[in-house]
Amino acid sequence: MNCIIVDDEPLAREGILLLIQDIPELVITGSFNTVGKAKNFMLSNMVDLIFLDIEMPGTNGLEFAETISGETLVIFTTAFSQYALKSYEVDAIDYLVKPIIKERLEKAVKKASGYHKLLRENKTSQSTLENLSDDYMLIKADRKYYKLLFNDILYIEGLKDYVVIYIGDTRRITAMNLKTISAQLPPDQFLRVSKSYLVNNSHIDSFDNHTIYIRNNEIPIGDIYRKKFLESYLGKKGLNEL
Repeated sequence: MNCIIVDDEPLAREGILLLIQDIPELVITGSFNTVGKAKNFMLSNMVDLIFLDIEMPGTNGLEFAETISGETLVIFTTAFSQYALKSYEVDAIDYLVKPIIKERLEKAVKKASGYHKLLRENKTSQSTLENLSDDYMLIKADRKYYKLLFNDILYIEGLKDYVVIYIGDTRRITAMNLKTISAQLPPDQFLRVSKSYLVNNSHIDSFDNHTIYIRNNEIPIGDIYRKKFLESYLGKKGLNEL
């Protein structure tokens, strides 16, 4: 993956560069101290992944991420933990808090690499959602139809102009936004918990005020979706006690 670093602090850019230069999946093609310079570079260069700071002079990282095409992935790198939930609302792949630990960064890159592969495969095979029935959906890819039972779906993640459907250890991607697929799924089974996630209620293992846990996956709960989600499980009395 071709990647760039966008951070207004020279030491931060150098630190990230040192961490990622030996990761074989990555080719570093640029390092910039402003969003404007990064934008100009991207006009004539393909960028698969951006390591992006949030608090910068002028246009900040969150504002920039909202303008980035669906084929470019974002990993936020910031000293401020309070932006974590907002980062997922702009479809960030991951959120790393400085000082960044190498193992944590490698985990984020592995996740980004998996998404990048999915996006390339979808572009090649033109995966599409063909039909929605009462208890399953049909996804077409590589001249085959895949039947996905609603009961088997763990959760669905929105990624720019695509949705990633998680079925056990398998992922299927199709060109559709989360709002559209959410409107067509059974509302008593699939609940919108953030701008980027739908969860299958029957697969929730545990949750707290900010996160839902499904197997080894942590799914953030967005501020505007929290009350509705918690009420559906705890009722108003339990919500007051949480």
